Amino acid sequence: MAENKQEKKPRKIRRKELIEHIRQNKRMFLLYTILRTLVILVMIVQFLNRNYENVFLCALTLMLFLIPSFVEMRMSIDIPDVLEGIIYIFIFAAEILGEINKYYLIIPQWDTMLHTLNGFLAAAIGFSLVNLLNKSGRFTFQLSPLFLAIVAFCFSMTIGVVWEFFEYFMDMSFGLDMQKDTVIHTISSVMLNPDGANRAERIRDITSVAVNGRELGLGGYLDIGLIDTMADLFVNFIGATVFSALGYVYLKYKGKKNRIVEELMPTWAGEEAKKEEEKKKEEPDS
Repeated sequence: MAENKQEKKPRKIRRKELIEHIRQNKRMFLLYTILRTLVILVMIVQFLNRNYENVFLCALTLMLFLIPSFVEMRMSIDIPDVLEGIIYIFIFAAEILGEINKYYLIIPQWDTMLHTLNGFLAAAIGFSLVNLLNKSGRFTFQLSPLFLAIVAFCFSMTIGVVWEFFEYFMDMSFGLDMQKDTVIHTISSVMLNPDGANRAERIRDITSVAVNGRELGLGGYLDIGLIDTMADLFVNFIGATVFSALGYVYLKYKGKKNRIVEELMPTWAGEEAKKEEEKKKEEPDS
């Protein structure tokens, strides 16, 4: 029983610290409040319009907003304000603006922008997780900056691939179109070879396609998601590569400050405060 009380006490302390942190950080609290209020208003409108699928998306968005706070409380990790703000904006842009307000259709590059940012953020998170383990006294291993950058890159790409698996599963299982289709005017396929040989036959200048005698009116052939998937993975690759390179330079040359990386790197709770205290203690002696 005594051990349980000791375990509960630090959690209560962390909750109080988190509440105090939110109150003190007025900018982050303002951003969180504005986005959360907008989501609730959208949820009410969607409910009145009987768009219950969108109501679910709004509820999911509100739950996702809790993830940074949950991580800080449960794992004793301080998430930088910049990273936390980007996460909130990313979730809002993807779910509320992208799905409910149809930005994915209205703005052609909206999906590409979010996937690029996702690759960048996922690499930052993967990089930070391993870097936190490097700094933890519980573990004896130390990864080199190059290997850590490679792990961050692979982590980001894995997240991107798993997401594409999810989109494919939803499209095949529920008849959705998360893997957005693309109109193309040239196709190549071995299925079109008249001799049945393993040699692709190409059809160029496609301007019309009919299905079951009905003209689709798209002005070309409809690619069902492959191009969108590969484009998403490619921009994810770009985002992952950029942050992995920045992270490598940051650890390789620790003497040089890199504000971009520092603002996106979570630390153990109290680590920054300890550093400031150590500096203050050293000042009188110098």
